[in-house]
Amino acid sequence: METDLISLVVIVAISAFVPLIVGLLRLKIAEVVLLLAFGVVFGPELLGWIQIDDAISLLSELGLGVLFFLAGLELERKSVSGMSGRLAGSGWLISLAIALTAAFLLAGTGNVLDPIGVAIALTSTALGTLLPIVRDRGELNSRFGTFFMGAGAWGELGPIIAMSILLTTKSSLAAIISLLLFLAIALLLAILPNRFTNARVLAVINRGHNSSSQTGLRFVILLMVMLLALAGTFGLDAVLGAFLAGIIARRFMPQSEESRLQIKVEAIGFGFLIPLFFVVSGAKLDVVSIVQNPLPMVIAFFLILLVRGVPQWFLYRKALPNIRERTRFSLYVATGLPIIVAVTSLEVSAGLMTPANGAALVGAGALTVLIFPLLGNALDRKRKEPEAHDRAENTA
Repeated sequence: METDLISLVVIVAISAFVPLIVGLLRLKIAEVVLLLAFGVVFGPELLGWIQIDDAISLLSELGLGVLFFLAGLELERKSVSGMSGRLAGSGWLISLAIALTAAFLLAGTGNVLDPIGVAIALTSTALGTLLPIVRDRGELNSRFGTFFMGAGAWGELGPIIAMSILLTTKSSLAAIISLLLFLAIALLLAILPNRFTNARVLAVINRGHNSSSQTGLRFVILLMVMLLALAGTFGLDAVLGAFLAGIIARRFMPQSEESRLQIKVEAIGFGFLIPLFFVVSGAKLDVVSIVQNPLPMVIAFFLILLVRGVPQWFLYRKALPNIRERTRFSLYVATGLPIIVAVTSLEVSAGLMTPANGAALVGAGALTVLIFPLLGNALDRKRKEPEAHDRAENTA
């Protein structure tokens, strides 16, 4: 217990001081990069102040779940339907085809044990990580934001489904059946509450928003944890459950109530669990192998750009005709980390990927978070920041 608490104090201290460091020094980097870096420094391989055991790992998994829950909560139907949905789906499938080709070529050299796992990691987009950037710039409801949300949703949901079907000990048929059963239960959870709620139930939930009951928030957390557990029970990746829980929760949040509940979930997530996940991910990183041989990380970095970024630049040439805007969009879509962490953790624990390869992929993902948003925002430097009122309206 003492070891757990010491580790937790260090993790929470890092989470608290990172925003101060970024703000006071006016650093032009995403906070997640510093969270990972401090996780490495204070983790077992360097100072050893953070020790990863079952308790810390459970909190980290919950942080990953909240990250994907918020991504699902922010997802607009228009982002995954119509032209945005068609372009996003086509873009991800093209990325998957390129990634599989590259991964099997690397497997032929003997440097990759499981090309499918590597390919899935290369096709991800860090929607949850970039969402605050897009939202704070007031672009969430813009044309750019709609296309990015669509591409980001496919960049998270596509790899999650692929992980659930392809990276499992079950046969492909059994994995597909498990996925279908899970989706059927999720659909029931999305439909049944409408049949059993009435004015009295809604009144109790509404009164709870401003009392110690917090009834609405408790049911939102119940939904998320329930689908996390169900996904694990069916042998699927837990983040699929969190992502779908966010999509379902959005159905039951009227516009007038959405901001209140969402702010509370974000406070729990971004205030505690999500930064904890990134710090722990850094602490788990095999940084020694990266230092000894950084070339695999550099190769993975350029592969992510080739697989995820380049196809979007050509595919969205009509949807986003402005070259600067399309280049920024492509760089955003090529930014990936949480799915990469999830895939490599699963693969390394199953013995299908070496720790060195996992560290190279996570390191490459961290580089994309560090470099691509900076380059993208530099391309849009002349754009005026939205007024506070407009930003508040777009964020609500």
